[in-house]
Amino acid sequence: MFKIVKKETLTPVTVLMEVEAPRLAASVQPGQFLIVKAGETGERIPLTVCDYDRENGTVTIVIQIAGASSRKIFYMEEGDSFTDVVGPLGNPSEFVNVPDEELKGKSYVFIAGGLGTAPVYPQARYLHERGACVDVILGAKTSALVIMKERMSSVCDNLYICTDDGSEGDRGLVTLKLEKLLQTGRHYDMGVAIGPMIMMKFVTLTAKKYSLPLTVSLNMIMVDGTGMCGACRVSIGGETKFACVDGPEFDAYKVDFDEALRRQTIFKEKETETDHKCLIGRGKE
Repeated sequence: MFKIVKKETLTPVTVLMEVEAPRLAASVQPGQFLIVKAGETGERIPLTVCDYDRENGTVTIVIQIAGASSRKIFYMEEGDSFTDVVGPLGNPSEFVNVPDEELKGKSYVFIAGGLGTAPVYPQARYLHERGACVDVILGAKTSALVIMKERMSSVCDNLYICTDDGSEGDRGLVTLKLEKLLQTGRHYDMGVAIGPMIMMKFVTLTAKKYSLPLTVSLNMIMVDGTGMCGACRVSIGGETKFACVDGPEFDAYKVDFDEALRRQTIFKEKETETDHKCLIGRGKE
């Protein structure tokens, strides 16, 4: 059993949890994910690791209500335990294989949309600790949905917040902020975008205009997390890949975003149907 040792509410539909998992904490790297299972008959949920503490043997995950299974996990409390936590899975971010002395002085820009803030954090921290210059652009619909702002500001050189309604930071989309930075001559050696698929598509189109190398994470389309279900098939440079075993991070310019968006829509409809049936069964029509 894997005990929840800390739970923190980030938004009305989003919580952060620190979970005891010593072996996983000892080996996980930025960019990788784990699979949690709540109850013997619970669904396997793949989640990108938000943080890890090797000394205390804990890993941090962020859960947002999206369907029946995530709702169940959302309402778990400190002291409760997951039946299973499996990982680390997937490939680490490419910069993990770069010597520290080469990372020092490099410049990175991260573009995070909504829940994408969680997997951006360990990557930004890793690079910041090794002397890289790190800028982070966080996007959300409104100020109330901006998460991990204080944590993120401690591991980057510049934090830019964008909200659709202008309630915090710049009003508008993250692509507008990225373009403004690039237009003013800001140089980055690499960009990383993590968030909703449609956001990553338009970040890619923006970055391409300025020849900015860009990586995206396709963690949001993973289902089984082992490559067995085939739900996360995606075309990368014309070849079929699986986000869970070949990724979750890929060269943004090789991703067929339109295909990925169509696949994501299919599973979203199924999840909504399942969640609705769950609520009816609990008398919450």
